[in-house]
Amino acid sequence: MKWIAFFVALVLLGPGAQAQNAVQIDGRRFVGPDGRSLQLKGINLGNWLMPEGYMLKLERAKAPRQIYAAFDRLLGKERAAEFWRSFRDQYVTAADLGLIRDCGFNLVRIPLHWALFMTAEGRFEGEGWALLERVLGWAEDAGLHVIVDLHAAPGGQTGINHDDGPGYPLMFYVPRHRDRTVALWREIAARFRGRKALIGYDLLNEPIAPYHDVATLNPRLEPFYRRVTEAIREVDPGRIVFLGGGQWSSTVAMFGEPFAGNLAYTYHAFWASTRRDGIQRYLNFSERWRVPLLLGESGEFTDAWNEGFRRLHEAHGIGWVFWTYKNLDTASTVISIPRPHDWSLIVAFADGRGPRPPDAVVDRAIAQYLDGIQLANGRIQRSYLESLGLRLR
Repeated sequence: MKWIAFFVALVLLGPGAQAQNAVQIDGRRFVGPDGRSLQLKGINLGNWLMPEGYMLKLERAKAPRQIYAAFDRLLGKERAAEFWRSFRDQYVTAADLGLIRDCGFNLVRIPLHWALFMTAEGRFEGEGWALLERVLGWAEDAGLHVIVDLHAAPGGQTGINHDDGPGYPLMFYVPRHRDRTVALWREIAARFRGRKALIGYDLLNEPIAPYHDVATLNPRLEPFYRRVTEAIREVDPGRIVFLGGGQWSSTVAMFGEPFAGNLAYTYHAFWASTRRDGIQRYLNFSERWRVPLLLGESGEFTDAWNEGFRRLHEAHGIGWVFWTYKNLDTASTVISIPRPHDWSLIVAFADGRGPRPPDAVVDRAIAQYLDGIQLANGRIQRSYLESLGLRLR
């Protein structure tokens, strides 16, 4: 019956529904439109549509809602809203996508926050739709593939700051949160099913942190993925669906035989062994079920480690997506944003450790930050690129 539904969907969606899917799955491989194996080499567009405190050098205001609240206190609500509009317009541009291509990447993974796409009442509204539409166009112009990643789901899927939830993975407990997550994915798939650059949907980023009730929650993950996948394939039946394991996407032990075709499995690994033992459990899973793997996040370490871990994956035919493209004053990134003058005072205030700086200091620091995120003003970290086997053309 599922195959019948699949072909009915193809007919209803029209002949263009599948033509745009340039990347497909063949056993354990990703293959391009020419049928040849495709080695995915990607970079995450972290912090853009899903801000994280550490990427602004904040130590206490880590979750998006805490960051937004800090900037409201710093700038006032109206000016803070204007700051975030400017930030999202300038952090990722067509020029950035062109640079990513020119460095030798062929993929970007885009972390999303649900609240940029859906209201608290469940209406599909928000500035995220236009921003995602725009970046997909830029990716198509640049010849890049795109994976869309739900980094923060309604209610929170991880139980830590980067899902912007309450500190517990409530999505797995509250039916309304799950319903809205399913509905959001279906809407994303319906709106973007025809986009050539988009190769797949990464359903949940790093679900179920290891210090929560994993014995209860882990068995709920795959059934939920099945439900989301069915909703997506009602409107976009041919797109790849990426399934991330639990405990910060470090384990696939809760998964069994694939419940559908065209599934890929993704894991995240930081600071792991650069020898085969560091990924053996994923290799075993891939071999057992004949499914492809993708390293969805990695990095944040030394260039030497990056190179060793990247080479390990390439030796086993596994694609990779390093974290992250642009970050504030760090060597472990493609573009390092210059730190504004007196940024430490901004951080201290945002974290509740100091008074609000004088207006002149705030104005200068904010202006310098917004200037610094523009590609022309960032510093390209060439040794980082070389550690990934890449070089700017």
